[in-house]
Amino acid sequence: MMNGAIRAREVRLIGAEGEQLGVTPTSEALMQAENLNMDLVLISNQEPPVAKIMDYTKFMFEQKKKQKEAKKKQAVVSVKEVRLSPVIDQNDFDTKLRQAIKFLEKGDKVKVSIRFKGRMITHQDVGRQVMDKFAQATKDVAVVEQRAKMDGRQMFLQLAPIKK
Repeated sequence: MMNGAIRAREVRLIGAEGEQLGVTPTSEALMQAENLNMDLVLISNQEPPVAKIMDYTKFMFEQKKKQKEAKKKQAVVSVKEVRLSPVIDQNDFDTKLRQAIKFLEKGDKVKVSIRFKGRMITHQDVGRQVMDKFAQATKDVAVVEQRAKMDGRQMFLQLAPIKK
């Protein structure tokens, strides 16, 4: 809340330079803010409420600027998926491996999945061997974030790039 929206009778006033001005009636605090061509902004709803004299538009501008700066520094990590089969051929395996390594080197996480079709579900050990082989092949560039686990008819493994 700011200026006329402040309903308290008196406020603990903080000046434009951050100095304590003590407990003053709200009307007097509004007059002081007006004389400085600034706004009276309610900071805290304690007893008595704390209000500060500041240029509110400049304050909001600075806040947005800080948020934009923080957003720029934020790293976006996406999860790429590589699908395998329990009966995958060596050449296909190598192709999927190269693809996963490329993703990991770019800094993305990789989700390796195997879908069991039909009666293959009875041979989950074969799928687990493929997953272990894949994890072993990527150990130079990735760390296993989540071990291979079943979810319905699929088995998943999560790999994350090694921090440099």
